[in-house]
Amino acid sequence: MRKYLYLFLAGFLISNIVVAQIDRSKQPAPGPAPKVNLTEPQSFKLDNGLTVLVVENHKLPTVRMQLLIDNPMYAAGNKAGVESLFAALMGNGTKNISKDAFNEEVDYMGATLAFGNDHAYALGLSEFTPRLIELLSDAIKNPLFTQEEFESEKSKLIESLKMGEKSVAEVANRVRDALVFGSNHPKGEFTTIEKVENLKLSDVISYYENFFNPNNAYLAVVGDVKRADIQRLFSQHLSDWKRKSVPAVKYSTPKDVQYTQVNFVDMPNAVQSQIAVMNLVDLKMSHPDYFPLLIANRILGGGGLNSYLNMNLREKNAWTYGAYSTFSADKEISSFMAYTEVRNAVTDSAVVEILKEIQNIRNNKITVAQLNNAKAKYTGDFVVALERPETIATYALRIKTQNLPDDFYFNYLKKINAVTPDDVARVAKKYFKPDNFRIVVVGKGSEVLEGLKNLRGPKGKIIPVMYFDKFANPSTEPVFNQPVSGGVTAEMVIEKYLDAVGGRKTVENINSIKIDGTLSMQGMNLNVMRLNTKRGQSITEVSMGSMTLQKMVFDGEKGYQIQQGQRMENSAEENEEAKLEATPFPILSAKNPQLLREEDVDGRPAYVLSFKSGTENFYDKETGLLVKQESVVEVMGQTFSSTTILSDYREVDGLKIPFVMEEQVGPQSMKVTVDNVEINGKVSDDMFK
Repeated sequence: MRKYLYLFLAGFLISNIVVAQIDRSKQPAPGPAPKVNLTEPQSFKLDNGLTVLVVENHKLPTVRMQLLIDNPMYAAGNKAGVESLFAALMGNGTKNISKDAFNEEVDYMGATLAFGNDHAYALGLSEFTPRLIELLSDAIKNPLFTQEEFESEKSKLIESLKMGEKSVAEVANRVRDALVFGSNHPKGEFTTIEKVENLKLSDVISYYENFFNPNNAYLAVVGDVKRADIQRLFSQHLSDWKRKSVPAVKYSTPKDVQYTQVNFVDMPNAVQSQIAVMNLVDLKMSHPDYFPLLIANRILGGGGLNSYLNMNLREKNAWTYGAYSTFSADKEISSFMAYTEVRNAVTDSAVVEILKEIQNIRNNKITVAQLNNAKAKYTGDFVVALERPETIATYALRIKTQNLPDDFYFNYLKKINAVTPDDVARVAKKYFKPDNFRIVVVGKGSEVLEGLKNLRGPKGKIIPVMYFDKFANPSTEPVFNQPVSGGVTAEMVIEKYLDAVGGRKTVENINSIKIDGTLSMQGMNLNVMRLNTKRGQSITEVSMGSMTLQKMVFDGEKGYQIQQGQRMENSAEENEEAKLEATPFPILSAKNPQLLREEDVDGRPAYVLSFKSGTENFYDKETGLLVKQESVVEVMGQTFSSTTILSDYREVDGLKIPFVMEEQVGPQSMKVTVDNVEINGKVSDDMFK
């Protein structure tokens, strides 16, 4: 079920390659900072410690309430994952109102009410403010934690973690933080399947008792309300929210590495490498360096298409869809990161260019035009953001939780406009640390590691490579292209595969296989059907409900495609390719199979066979089953790497079929889950006309 995946992705792939042309010849003229019309919140504090901030805004008949609990940092350790389960269970009814009744009332008001592990928000029409406050308060004070809901959310979290184990991006995110901050630090710890499996409902209740209380809580209310009404309502409904002691633990301060190094994680299923160049940043928002660093980061990689990183890696070299940089200022230690995702072949080159652009902004003073452009963009973004009620709430909360002066945002644009090229050079040298970088790369080692091992730093020295597994544990250098042991041949691997799926006799007696499944991609769920016959006929159809989005038909000699109502006949080349994939088991007619090597797939050894140039099949050494396919495909004139992971084999009428197929083509990914399999069903030649 692969050919339709490539073609169906074409629209998505090509649409992402088109880049708007921007006139960079005109620089915005510098000018005085516009006046900031930011209403200062009125505030009051309940006896339990909850601080409420009220901003009256009568432009629209709406209200937004945003709760933030500003607890000290805390690492859950072997209970990691409990915060996610807690957030999922909050707001699902209360001890006073059932889940269904609660949700029905929220829906009736056209409101939104949501919770996180340390925050909550409610949004609705101002006419419902009293009831919305009552429901929010009840959900805060009297959450309904049931065993049934707990088990359901726990299963969802475990399933999500299982899917994430094969995601290069998710593994990269986990490893980055764990390496930079330490896996035992609150900013570096991560959730695992094993930790979640051991969690109990009592752990969620304990989390609520320990961490969700008003001691360090702030609640911002913005909208068509009166301060007096808000004080009366929250005094009525949240004064009895009990304050409790919050666990406070001190953690050792993370340290940068002593010398720049590559931290590599091998993921054989990666078709692109995740790259992050990182160092720690100890900076508060109240520090004078904050505003110059905002500008420096925007010019380096936080400023969209015209940033240094993006102009180099995307515009000049066409290696990526985007290259970025970011930093955060926090009460606690944080980090700077320059990052991107590139195809395997240019991984080492991309690292070189990222380091080059960081050195560029450190060593070469930016121009006045570049500075004015960055300032103009910040000014525009800031002014537009002030029109949104959620921005007002966020700023009010940030002033309290980050210990900022009350006039911080009133003077925001003045501080931005005061930044000079010398300021940018100074903070770039101070906070971007080329001698202490962690260059975290997660990718396919067999294709990228040799290049990474030959990387040289700015002073010409080889950058050492350290190896880690998917959970940031130190590892050893992976071994690739292992010779096949024990005199195994390609024919032996094929026979073991045929035995594993049901036996050669069973396979040879398959006249047709029809598979119906669900295709999940970019948040969409579509229906997919694939029919293959022993006579080399095939049909692939992708649909949404009763509407066919794409259909491909092949009668054994020639075929056609229908897309958006238009029929297109196959070219001679497409017909030849269809012949190779049309039968239920193309392996039976494969010519000149070559056994290339042994290679691990998800930690298990596999034999790698090639049947045609650019295509490799991976067969689990122990089970014999096909577990991965790799190939190079051409879609609408562009070449992409494709990787398919096959899993969840189930027996249907004596034949084992993979019920899950996860496909990655270039930057796009999808998943096909099989819903039904029909073997040797009724098939006629008329179906392929």
